[in-house]
This record gives sequence, C-alpha cells and structure tokens, in this order.
Amino acid sequence: MTFCLGIKTQTGIVGLADTRITSGSETTTSKKIYTVNKEKHTFFIMTSGLRSVRDKAITYFTEVIEEQDDNFNKLYKAANEFGNQIKRVAKEDQASLEAGGLSFNLFSIIGGQLEQDKEPKLYLLYPQGNWIEIRKGTPFVIIGNSGFGTPILRRSLKYEESLEFALKSAFLAFEATRISVNDVDYPIDTVVLENDSYNIIETRFEQKEVEHIAEFWNTKLKDAINTLPAQVLNKAFTVNDSQLHLELEE
Repeated sequence: MTFCLGIKTQTGIVGLADTRITSGSETTTSKKIYTVNKEKHTFFIMTSGLRSVRDKAITYFTEVIEEQDDNFNKLYKAANEFGNQIKRVAKEDQASLEAGGLSFNLFSIIGGQLEQDKEPKLYLLYPQGNWIEIRKGTPFVIIGNSGFGTPILRRSLKYEESLEFALKSAFLAFEATRISVNDVDYPIDTVVLENDSYNIIETRFEQKEVEHIAEFWNTKLKDAINTLPAQVLNKAFTVNDSQLHLELEE
C-alpha cells in the first residue's frame, strides 16, 4: 500500500508521499513522485498501485514528454496523455496480471501548472484513464491508505490556508496513517508549487528530522484531551435514580 496526498490552496499546491514498497514479506524504499520542471512547464505525478504498472506507464510517458512536450500547454492535456499510457499498459499486461491473481489498480495524483493554465491544477487519475479535478470545495485527495489521514484534513484544511499550513496538515495526515498501518513509512517526499512560479521544490525528509514534530503533536493532543471542557460527560459515570431503582427491584 502507500500514502500519497495532494492539496490545492489559493496560493499553490502541496504534495506528500511515503516511500515504502511492500512485496510479500519484503519491504524496500522507492520514490513515488515523478516531476517535470521546465520553463513555464512544471508538474508532478504521484502513484499508488502495482509498481510494475507504475514504472512501465511512467517510462512510456517520459518518452512521450521527450518527443511531444510542446503539445502540452495545459495540465489536463498531460493528464490525458498519462491516462493513455496507463491504458496502453492495461492492454499489454492486465490480462496476465489478473490471471496471476493481481489487480490492475494504478491510481495517480497529477498536479502542476503549464504555460496556459491560469493557476496550478490538481487531478485524480483513475486506473481506467479518466480523471476528476480537485477544487476548493474539497481541496485535497489521498490515494493508497486514505482513511486515517482524511479526518485531520477535513477538520483543519481549507482552500484559503497557506502553503505552510497545508504542509503541516499533510504531515499530520501522514503521521496518523503511519501509526495505524504497517505498510506506510519514512522517508517522505514533499513537493511544493507556488502559483505562477513554474518551479516545483522537491524535498526528502528522514524520520529523525521530523520526529520532534510528531512528538509535539502527540503531547498537544493528550493535553487537549485532558483539558477538554467535557464535564457533561461525567454523567456517564454516575448511577441515576431510575437506574438505582431498577437495580433494587431486581
């Protein structure tokens, strides 16, 4: 499994991906973000699914970018083309994969800004090659292990937040996932793209670099629970008169 998250804000896009690869009982580390950084032409792709499908689709897509890059002046066109390469891999490999008991299940997050995009765009691409755009109503998308990080983002994240706030929220969503499952782990890779900068800043973080943030969050969460104004809940520990009367009758 995996954890890949994309967030769209009014000032840009933030992405975060873990690097754990699980194959049977073996675990390895591998990058899950593919980036293209050119003048007025920058985007990233994060994937969740079979590694062999991902690598083949990315290889085909890289070849297309090298040969036809000038044809892509809006991000949706690049998303369409990556979808075409996933369909190509499906034609070549889906039947044999499914015959071997494996599911063809490559999900992708594509974010970036090309020269004719008025602002950075963020898309969720399905294994069938179709996509949806992530907009400010729900300004984030997770692929892979999505259940544990989503509550934090739904409670805290708004489209109007800063990129710094979005990155902090992304980290906490990752941490909530990491401590809940055994197939998501450090190191993590992040990408940050500011509006009209056409430059993705990509960074890798090891666990030792950021473990103090996780410890701080854990401490603050415990403190918040201890100081929660929840006196009304004390009623749960008190036997009321009707309960006492029933117990005496029994």
